[in-house]
Amino acid sequence: EAQLVESGGDLVQPGGSLTLSCAASGLPFSNYAMRWFRQAPGKGLEWVSTLSSRDSPPSYADSVKGRFTISRDNAKNTLYLQMDSLKTEDTAVYYCYTPDQRRGQGTQVTVSS
Repeated sequence: EAQLVESGGDLVQPGGSLTLSCAASGLPFSNYAMRWFRQAPGKGLEWVSTLSSRDSPPSYADSVKGRFTISRDNAKNTLYLQMDSLKTEDTAVYYCYTPDQRRGQGTQVTVSS
């Protein structure tokens, strides 16, 4: 059975950093383009970043470009999101998604002083 488990969310002050992880199992992770989305309180789902299964460069939403870095370790079936210079508006539940719209339970990121 396919499973995605996000982790790494926490409460952090503005300007701080976090690294999120998404551990995948039961699916051909190394063949998948993987994506991060987020959902802030009272708002819809927002695309954050995509990393292909090949050597194509990652893509980022304008709101996170230059601050977030997506990466993957196919040997560990894990997707990462390094988040730097965090802002209060980055507060959200973060999800990793497969191309066929599977996702995990999400991980909460709260940026607050």
